[in-house]
Amino acid sequence: MRIVFIGPPGAGKGTQAQKIVERYMIAHLSTGDMLRAARDAKTPLGLKADEFMSRGELVPDDIIIDLIRERLQSPDCRRGYLLDGFPRTIAQAEALDAMLASQNTPLDVVLELQVPEDELFRRLAGRGRADDKPEVIRQRLVAYRTQTEPLLDYYRRKNLLRSVDGVGTVDEIFERIRAILDEFAGA
Repeated sequence: MRIVFIGPPGAGKGTQAQKIVERYMIAHLSTGDMLRAARDAKTPLGLKADEFMSRGELVPDDIIIDLIRERLQSPDCRRGYLLDGFPRTIAQAEALDAMLASQNTPLDVVLELQVPEDELFRRLAGRGRADDKPEVIRQRLVAYRTQTEPLLDYYRRKNLLRSVDGVGTVDEIFERIRAILDEFAGA
């Protein structure tokens, strides 16, 4: 099963992604985790990405696409994967489509986790990460609205988009997700 997971910062994608990959035994490809690891390891890619991340800006497409292209070749992706944080833009979605088409491995579903903005801000402000300062949070939410939300229409037109209410307990939200994914898992 090949899944794209979309949702604004603070929607709970990381928490739900862990539950999804455990249940369906697929690889979790979190661009945020990959970028933070590269930054912390001070790799050239990580240092370049950190220039953007520290300002609350999205990392440029070419950096992200190279990171994903390499990662999809890993053996743990053969059973399927959950893309978390990619694609973020139409250009990235088109690059992903081209990459997957060349391998004859199209996406199965795109999950959108929906959470109201006031709830997102409350959740993000409570995390205490260095990139969760109020001004950076605002910038990240603006970047999401302007650059990522157009993906919803893109995937809706391809009949891949399924939306999930992201408010409730972790288990309640996961049950909503599971109800959708079980269709694709043949369960």
